[in-house]
Amino acid sequence: MDYTIQPLGDQAVIVEFSNKISLNTHEHIQRITACLDREAPSWLIEYIPAYTTLTIFYSIIEFSGSSSPFQSVCEEFNKLLQNSQDEDNFTGRLVKIPVLYGGKYGPDLAHIATYHDLSEEEVISLHTGGDYIIHMIGFSPGFPFIGGLPEKIATPRKLTPRLSIPERSVGIAGKQTGIYPIETPGGWQIIGRTPVDLFLPNEEIPTLLQPGDQLQFYSISEEEYRHLRGESTC
Repeated sequence: MDYTIQPLGDQAVIVEFSNKISLNTHEHIQRITACLDREAPSWLIEYIPAYTTLTIFYSIIEFSGSSSPFQSVCEEFNKLLQNSQDEDNFTGRLVKIPVLYGGKYGPDLAHIATYHDLSEEEVISLHTGGDYIIHMIGFSPGFPFIGGLPEKIATPRKLTPRLSIPERSVGIAGKQTGIYPIETPGGWQIIGRTPVDLFLPNEEIPTLLQPGDQLQFYSISEEEYRHLRGESTC
């Protein structure tokens, strides 16, 4: 796959593989990150995968003898790219997320149903029937940008964002769906809420979901939601 590589400051590069979001580009980026994990080069500080790009932060000290650290990183990346061809086809974890749809937990579900001339039940069925992949984590700690939303329920963002969206809210914005791990302002159409915590600040890996994960949503009742949250159902 063709790519371009550009400096991002003096200790990072951004590699762009395409200007269009696609499953092929996603899988290519995941193979490269798997190779980075496996080889763990001494110059690597951190990498950040996104929809069509991979940002790599490197230690400039490791290239102190080079007249052009950027050029040295480009050469190292080319070697890495060749090695990544040996990676098996990438298949991420399958994570199942329960969601309580509608009502006070999903105040925009009715709007999405009306917007598409569907019933609320049809919107829920379509949302839970999608084949989802997490392309990247961003915006707020642990927020997953999830591809694979059925076209039939793709809906524009709200014209006026809310000042506060409760943590664990599930939303739709355009052709994306996502989950707000923490309470924050936002403009996504909120259709439900999961009882599952996504941001785990006391854990070694503080985000439940990772780029490359496959995702399935399934609908639960309020009683099930309260049970999973450890709340009284009385």
